[in-house]
Amino acid sequence: MSQSAQFLPPSEAARRLGVSPKALRLYEQRGLISPVRTAAGWRIYGPVEMARAAEIVALRSLGLSLADVAGVLNGDPDGLAPALATHETALEGQIRGLAERVERVRTIRAGLDNGQISTGNQSVSPHSAAPDSASRAQMRAVGDVSFDLPWPWGGETFQLRDIRALNYIIGPLGSGKTRFAQMVARSLPEARFLDLQRTFGAGATMHALLDADSDLKSRLDRIICLLVDQGAGITPALTALATALASGGSSVLVVDMVEQGLDHATQVALMAYLRQRAAEAPPLFLMTRSSAILDLRYVGSNETITFCPANHSPPIRVAPFPGAPGYEAVATCLATPEVRARTEGVIAWRPDAKQYA
Repeated sequence: MSQSAQFLPPSEAARRLGVSPKALRLYEQRGLISPVRTAAGWRIYGPVEMARAAEIVALRSLGLSLADVAGVLNGDPDGLAPALATHETALEGQIRGLAERVERVRTIRAGLDNGQISTGNQSVSPHSAAPDSASRAQMRAVGDVSFDLPWPWGGETFQLRDIRALNYIIGPLGSGKTRFAQMVARSLPEARFLDLQRTFGAGATMHALLDADSDLKSRLDRIICLLVDQGAGITPALTALATALASGGSSVLVVDMVEQGLDHATQVALMAYLRQRAAEAPPLFLMTRSSAILDLRYVGSNETITFCPANHSPPIRVAPFPGAPGYEAVATCLATPEVRARTEGVIAWRPDAKQYA
């Protein structure tokens, strides 16, 4: 093989690897690969560089981040197992999501055949899904409720219907979503509101509670183990949330900003666990602005989204599909955990931020 045939320019190297030239440049910027330079300074890729790049591409295809890839290539494979576990969870979520979308299509077709597109005052988008039997049992147990919307609304009556296993509450700052969530907790029978103070000063109380209740401690240990298996990092915030889940019994739990104190991997692990809970578990209401908690790509048939608009018009149900009424507004409220972490301190600085959240 000639010298020219052994070394490839970036465009041809990228084509053979099945990636873009920009991807190769990114690998170089991250120190993962060092292409050879010609006398004129052009980058070229020889057999050694191509073999290295192929390893990077293969690891990336498994779902590893570039940081994970760097660790593996540098002889530190310890991070490979949790990274693969996280990716496996994501793939399983995609499989479930596809299966649920097939079921949605079947439900929509059946509804259209019967001429049923709405129920009462609650419009059903052609994208909406029917809950499964377990979710319907939960809905019957909780029942529909109505209440007068608090300030900043004008006291309109709100009908809370079609409660499912996971119910998200979302809205921009100042939309009143916290007050709405508190009203939901007050209106549902035996519901509890878990506020943002859940990790402060709760350590001694929680330990005393666990020491006095071995069954609760056993349930908490099981939840924690499941979360760790999914890739969660144990923090006071996660322990407080897991304790509330373990001690919930048949109570509906309404959680204020569920992502508070949880990193990205832990949020992903938490959502994987919540979707795998026993079918008889009581419904959850999760207030959030994190795209790791509310990933619109994976919202299932047992999940609902309630959006509180910035103009203080009544909250609305939003279907998790592009083009559905309110979808874009919901999407613009969501940010990655990294972005949420950067802005959290700014929001917390405002002394009246909580009442407007």
